[in-house]
Amino acid sequence: MPDGRDPSAGSRRSWRLVRAGTDAIPPWVRRFMQQYGARRARLPLSRAGRVRRRRQIVARLGMALAGLLAVGTLGWLIFVSPVLGVHDVWVEGALVLETDQVVAAAAVPDGTPLARVDTDAVRDRVAKLPPAREVTVSRRWPSTLVIEIVERSPVGAVPNGKKYDLFDDHGVIYRTVTSVPSGVARVELATPGPQDTSTQSALVVLRSLGERLRSELVTLVVEGPARIRLELRGDRVVTWGDAEESEMKAKVATALLTKPDKRIDVSGVPEVVTLG
Repeated sequence: MPDGRDPSAGSRRSWRLVRAGTDAIPPWVRRFMQQYGARRARLPLSRAGRVRRRRQIVARLGMALAGLLAVGTLGWLIFVSPVLGVHDVWVEGALVLETDQVVAAAAVPDGTPLARVDTDAVRDRVAKLPPAREVTVSRRWPSTLVIEIVERSPVGAVPNGKKYDLFDDHGVIYRTVTSVPSGVARVELATPGPQDTSTQSALVVLRSLGERLRSELVTLVVEGPARIRLELRGDRVVTWGDAEESEMKAKVATALLTKPDKRIDVSGVPEVVTLG
């Protein structure tokens, strides 16, 4: 019996388009598509495309050459040309030293490219000047070399004929003067210098002296590391002995200045003190 359906319906199929995943595409198909795309990418450019490509290449080469030229010119200006060379040397902090002395010791020819100046070498050369305790060298663009100096300060003056050799708090002899500067102790030493044991003992004693004892001091005599004495105003003498316990010795000696005695022996401090 007829069922009412179109007999030809069974022979027709309905189709739907779907997007296949990559896993659904066979490998040989994917390889073919890749090779075909690569061949298309290698196809010759049109005439206009070739011209445009050449122009891009030329422009990039021009920019690269311009950059190299700029870098080369800048390097020449900084490291070779005297345009940015040393034309001024400023000396700061010099009191005893003369500016010409420092410039001569620095030994930097005029026009030397500032960037090529060996500041460490300049510092070492200037530091050889005896009054120079610390030296700093820096560049100040475009053409100035700056040398900053911290000079030594005298703490003692050693007689040298009719003159005096000044030494600093390290025992370095650095200057000769005709008279003892104010605030500087007159010190008798056989061989003054930073490596001399007696000089180092003298420095310990000088650092221990208070204002009162220092104001009374005429000469610090150091005949040896253990034979130190203070010659004071009014022909008074303080026998110090060695530099051990110097701060205690200074306090005791200062307290005994109120006594009329001419001889004060604090070499045995703190156990024994002798007056005479």
